[in-house]
This record gives sequence, C-alpha cells and structure tokens, in this order.
Amino acid sequence: MASLAGRGRAKIRAPRRGLQADVDFETTWSTLERAFNEIHTKNASALSFEELYRNAYKIVLKKKGDELYNKVVDFEQTWLGQTVRPRIVQPLPPSLLLTDGSSKTLATASERRVAGESFLRALKQAWEEHQVCMGMLTDVLMYMDRVYCTDHRKPSIYAKSMGLFRDQILQYPVRPNLPSLLDILTSTILDQIQMDRDGDSIDKYLIKSNVYLLEGLYETDNEVEEAKLYLRAFEERFLNDSAVFYREEGERLLKESDAGTYCKHAKRRIDEEIDRCRTTLSETTSPRIQQVVEDELIRHKMKGLIEMDSGVQYMVDNDKFNELHLVYDLEARVDPRKPELTKAIQKIIADMGGKINNAAVAAAQAPPPAPASNTAPAVPGGAKQINQQTVAALQWVEDILELKDRFDRIERTSFNNDQAISTALTRSMGENINNFNRGSEYISLFIDDNMKKGIKDKTDVEVEQILEKAIILLRYLQDKDMFETYYKKHLCKRLLLNKSQSPEVEKQMISRMKMELGNSFTLKLEAMFKDMNLSVDLTNDYRKQVSKLGDVDRSRVDLNVNILTSMTWPLEAFRGGSEEENESKAQIIYAPALDRVRVGFERFYTDKHSGRKLTWQSNMGTVDMRAIFPKSKRENGALRTHEVNCSTYACLILLLFNDNASTDSSTTLTLEEIQAATNIPMSALTRNLQSLAVAPKTRLLTKEPMSREVKPSDRFSFNSSFVPKAIKITVNVVSAGNKVEGDSERKETEKRNNDSRAFAVEAAVVRIMKMRKTLSHAELLNETIGALNSQFKPDVGMIKKRIESLIEREYLARIEEAPVPSYRYLA
Repeated sequence: MASLAGRGRAKIRAPRRGLQADVDFETTWSTLERAFNEIHTKNASALSFEELYRNAYKIVLKKKGDELYNKVVDFEQTWLGQTVRPRIVQPLPPSLLLTDGSSKTLATASERRVAGESFLRALKQAWEEHQVCMGMLTDVLMYMDRVYCTDHRKPSIYAKSMGLFRDQILQYPVRPNLPSLLDILTSTILDQIQMDRDGDSIDKYLIKSNVYLLEGLYETDNEVEEAKLYLRAFEERFLNDSAVFYREEGERLLKESDAGTYCKHAKRRIDEEIDRCRTTLSETTSPRIQQVVEDELIRHKMKGLIEMDSGVQYMVDNDKFNELHLVYDLEARVDPRKPELTKAIQKIIADMGGKINNAAVAAAQAPPPAPASNTAPAVPGGAKQINQQTVAALQWVEDILELKDRFDRIERTSFNNDQAISTALTRSMGENINNFNRGSEYISLFIDDNMKKGIKDKTDVEVEQILEKAIILLRYLQDKDMFETYYKKHLCKRLLLNKSQSPEVEKQMISRMKMELGNSFTLKLEAMFKDMNLSVDLTNDYRKQVSKLGDVDRSRVDLNVNILTSMTWPLEAFRGGSEEENESKAQIIYAPALDRVRVGFERFYTDKHSGRKLTWQSNMGTVDMRAIFPKSKRENGALRTHEVNCSTYACLILLLFNDNASTDSSTTLTLEEIQAATNIPMSALTRNLQSLAVAPKTRLLTKEPMSREVKPSDRFSFNSSFVPKAIKITVNVVSAGNKVEGDSERKETEKRNNDSRAFAVEAAVVRIMKMRKTLSHAELLNETIGALNSQFKPDVGMIKKRIESLIEREYLARIEEAPVPSYRYLA
C-alpha cells in the first residue's frame, strides 16, 4: 500500500479496462472489512491503497453504494462501541463518575488531578487515533464520498464517523444510570480549571487537546456552528459554574479583604481568564468569560465595593489615588458611564461641601470671644463679630477652592480626566456653591481681600493664579447678577477709599470677567473706573482755577473730589442701614471752612457742566486734618501736633470741639447735641463716635460713662490727655470696610436684586415677543428662562407676574381664540 502519511491531494482515477464485469459485494466487502480492521489495529503497512480503492470503486459503480455506506457505518459503530469505549471506561475511578461536584469529598485535589489527566489522556488518544483511521478510510472511500454521498445528500464517511464517535463514545452512558463520557469530560475539564484557579498545576496542553475534540464535533449530524459540542455541552456549563464561583468569591472578598485588594484581585482574575482561554480553552470563550467575571466581581459588587469601610470614601480621605484608579478601571470595564463611582464621588463632594457650608454658617453665627478684662473694649462690641464673619467668609472660599483642587487632582491621577466624571464633578461643585446662599457675597469678598492685601508682594504668575481661582468660582455661580451686585459694592469702597493694591490688577480682573461673562456684565464696572479717571482730571482743573485766584489762603481746605454717576455706583454700600437710606436728601451741616470749599466747587462744576446736579455723599468722604494737643509735661511743655485721617463725619464731630482743642478747657456735648449740630444720621453718628471715643488707639474724645454702647444721654468732650504713639492717627470707622452683610442688609440687597431681576425678565420677554410676535405661554416661559440662565435662575412665578404686568401696560395681549394660553406682541 502506498504511504498515506504526508500525501498530497488525492485524485480519482478510472480503473483500468478489463475489470471483472460481475462484482460480488460480500466478497469485496469482506476484503475491505479486513483492511479496515488492519487500519484500526495499526497494521496497515502491508495494504495496497490502489487495490482497496478499486474494490470500493467497483461497488459504487455497480450501484451498491448504499450497502457499502451502511456497512462502513456499522463497522465503525461496532469498533467504537466494542473496542474503543471499553478502553476509556474501564479505567475510570469512581470519583470521576460523580459529575455533580461531590467527588471533591471523596478524593484530594491531587488525586482528582491525576485521575482526570489519565482520563483526558485516554480520550485524547482515542480521538486522535479515530481521526487518523478515518483519514485513511476516507482515502479508500473517496469515490463513494464524491459520487454516492453527493448524489444522495448524505454526510461524507469522515463526517459520519465523527458523529459516530460522538454517539458511541461521548454521549453513550458509561453504564446504566451513570453519566455519559461527555458529562465526565466536561466535569473533568471544569475540575481541572478550578484547580488552576486555586493555584494548582495542571496540564493545559492536555485540556486544550480535548477542547479541540469538542470543537470538532457537533450536537447533530447537521454541522451548524452554534451546535458545536464545545458550545452546547461545555461552554454553557463552564460559564454557569464560573458565575457561581465568582459570585461566591466576590461576596467572600467583600467581607474579608479591603477595597484596594479586591480591585487588584478582580483585575487579576480577568487577566487569568483571558490567558486561560488562550492557553487552555478556546479564545472564542474569552469575551464571554470576561463578561461573567465582570458581572460577578464588578457590576454586581460595585456598590458594595464602593461602600466598604476601605472603599471610595476612605480612598478620597487618605489620598489613595492608585486604588481609586483601580476602582475607576473596574467600573469602566462594565459601564462607560461609571454610574456607581460617579454617584459616590458626587455624594462625597456634597457631604464635604455641606460640612464646609455648615462650618461657615456656624463660624459666622458664633458669638465673639469674651474680652480679656473689664476695661473698655478695644473696638465696639459688634466689630469683633463683623471681623469674625468676614474671616469665616474668606475661610469658606479657601475651603471650597481646596475641595476643588483635591478633586481636580483625583480626576487627573485616578480618573484619566474622564469627561463624564468631570461633568459630574463640575455639577456637584456648582451645587455646593449655589446651595450656600452667601456664595456670591463670599466670593466677592475673597476677591476684595486679595485686591486690598492678598496680591501684595506677589509675582505676576501668583497674581494670575489668584485671578484664575476667582474666575473658576465665578463659573460655578448660578446667580451671577447677585455676584455683580456685591462686586460693585466692594469695588466701590476699594476705589473710593483707595484700598486697592493695584489698579492694573483690578482692570485685569474685569477683563477676565468680560471674557467669561460678556460685555454687559462689566459695563458698569468699567464705567466706575472711567468716573475715577475723569474725577482726577476734574480735580486738577479745579486746583488750577483756585491757584489763579492769587495769594494762597493757608487756611483753605485742599479738596479732592470724585464725581460718581448715580446710576453706575452702588452708593448704598456706604450707608449704615435703613436710617441712612435717604441720607443723600439730608442736609448735613458742614463746618464753615468745609462749606466754603463745597460751595466753591459746586460753582466751578456748574459753570463747566451746565444742567448737571451735584449731590454730596458726605458719608463716603475722608479728611486729612492736623490736630494740636495741649502741652504735656512728658514732652517738656511743647504743643503736640498730630495728623488725623478720618471720615468726613468724624471730621465734623471733631470740629465741634475745635475751640478748646489746644487748651485745657473742655466743652462737653451730648449725643443729641452733636446730632443737632451736624445733622449726621444717627446710625452713622453712633459708629463714628464709637471710633473716636471708645477705641483706645484713636480715643480723641472722652465719653461719660465709658461703655461699648453709645446712648443719647452720653456726654463727649475733647481728650486733651490723649497721647498717641505715632504722629499719624488713622480713625477707622467701625464697619466701614467691606464685610459680610447682616441679615437686614442682606434682605435689602436681595430686594434690590429682585427688583433688578424683574426689569431683566420684562426686557427678555419683550425682546422675545418682538422677534417671535406670537408664542404660547409654555414656549414663552421656556425661552425666557433660557435667555436669562446665564445671569440667574429665573423664578417661574416672577416671570408670570411680569407677563401680567406687560399685559396690563399693553405690551402684550392674550390670544383668546388660541387652543392653549398664548400671547401676541402689541408694540
């Protein structure tokens, strides 16, 4: 027989002429049967391939193909059932016959591994020998396959024999009431895989060979890809058993390990399963087993993992960035949105932000510390409280910025700058800031503090960082109009009291806000700077005119004026409360020297700008004056001269005692007498007297009786015995600087802001209706909210009221015939 190993593609050749006309089927089959038996017993070396092929050819040619086909099938069936199957079944130990997993109680892992490998080796050998033998038979029966099987639509003899191996070996019960070899094979491979998962050594190549067997056989003779035994008999059970294993392992690890260890273990398990599919099973199983592991160790356990004592909260608190990255990677495998991690981070931000907000409220509401002694207070009673509230405001901003920096770092190092998480973090930070009703005011105070002293001695880079922090906070604010209100008030005081460290930095800040929020937001802020510049020019012009009058009057007051556009400047920033709301209408009684200058400037301004009216805001002014104190024995009897910087109101008060300032005589005035002589509003008068008569460093007046509060019956006189430590005395008016508003001030600010919002809502509605002409009520609401969202979150009730007001004023009209409430523009 010609060698069958390594042969090329076989060709069917017609037999030589002269063949015997009559073919005896039984005799010819007997020859083929003996040859097939020799092939199966590995004694094929003496056989002649050509002779065997010719015999098969003659049978088919004589229309006996059906009988030949059945004979070959019967032969293989008998061989497999009587010879091959016993060789595999007889050595099977009892432990392998238990396919329900109970064998683990009867044998150790080592015993099961040895028995399993012996079984797998026997099955592998039987399968490979069957393939070789059927390859030889296929060569002999090639003509039958080509002609008979094709014509009669029967599977080739090779395909049929593979089905016989399935039926006679794999699916045939080992013995009655015992599992089939296919069940044993599946259970054995699963047991070996479990040993591998537990860290034992297994023969991966041997298992892979048996996997090839399952991949080469089908559930029926119809060779459909989805009906492979590997998929139907093994993979489904493998995936189910794996799901149970990883479900239990995950539950155990959640109880016994920490979150970081769990993450590392889950990642390692996934990598192991991918490698196992490559080296031991089939790579087609890889995505399916990954899905199982991810479901059981990640998707279904993610919430529990995050909520562990060592979970995300612990990781955030202790800067465990690498472990957070592991959690991120795990959930990213199962859901690109990372919902559980995102929800957890948002909750942490909300909790941390809530604590910051509550701490700010508690710090602002805490009573001031008790004075060290019973002596007169260094500052009036409310000053410490005011300072305490301002410190709490600045601390709130610093804490919020620190919170943002913390989660920005986590986002970069742990979350790969993930866009979905970044969006969620931004939303949570915004909610924290906007849930705090003082956010707009505190952020403005933060900028104010930096503009006054925070940027001092800072480099350009450091200043830029401060401005960037301010803009970042501003982006989060929902009610930007409220921030604008406070920013104008604080900027107003910085400019008028000359407290800003750098006008250039002020302008940089406004430029950044313009880029961020648009021109309309900074329009009035820029107008304030314009007024200041024009005021410098106007003051210089006035001084030039005064200098042309002739000899210099040494008693004349040098005047420096800021001309403020009333609609631009928040003049209420300098008012001390509701009593001063109409201060601009009050007729302050000026000292003669001051009044002459005031009248002179009014005349100059009226000549220069006819038609304009000046309203003096004396509550916003300051005065530099020289004070001469009586002779002091300690200073060899010489008069003491000091420079005093104070408010205009304080100046008017001090001038009431001017006649006896340089003598030992004393004029005593009550609070009511001072108020009658100056007409200063009572709240402002009280604050200025507190600064002049209570604060030890600026106690230019004495007060009887000495106490924190100023009462109508209190009497004041010039403090001729006051000995200041410095030549220059600065009288700071209590509460004159930028500070946190009290409850009443806050209500007034909110009221003014709501009034401003009402105008903004009306303007938006009119603009929309002018363009659209007609709109339904719902459409108008939605478009109005959309138009105003960049400034503030409009209240639906306010929008409805403004619509009603516009209807009353005949800007809009209802469309009565419309099926839904609608409006028409009327202008």
